[in-house]
Amino acid sequence: MMRKSLIIMTLFGLTITPLHADVIQIPVGQQAAELAQLKRPATGMTKARVLQEFGEPIERKAPRGTPPISSWEYEHFIVYFENDHVIHSVLKHRPQNESSR
Repeated sequence: MMRKSLIIMTLFGLTITPLHADVIQIPVGQQAAELAQLKRPATGMTKARVLQEFGEPIERKAPRGTPPISSWEYEHFIVYFENDHVIHSVLKHRPQNESSR
């Protein structure tokens, strides 16, 4: 009987508990629109060429996994390497200021 009461109280508690979540959707084309034209390393560039064109990164992360994937962080983007070649570069997430909403 105690178990039945506990189940009923739990179910009752779940039905009156309001559940709420906000979903914020930002179309990919609008993310960091001001940086969309920013020059970034192209796929296939070597690490030496990236250093020559973009300078020293803020941070270098060591290779991980097989094949070894490493990354270099710059002010506005991150570059991913497989061995010595760029496989992708992505813009860094930039949260909007509360005042600009």
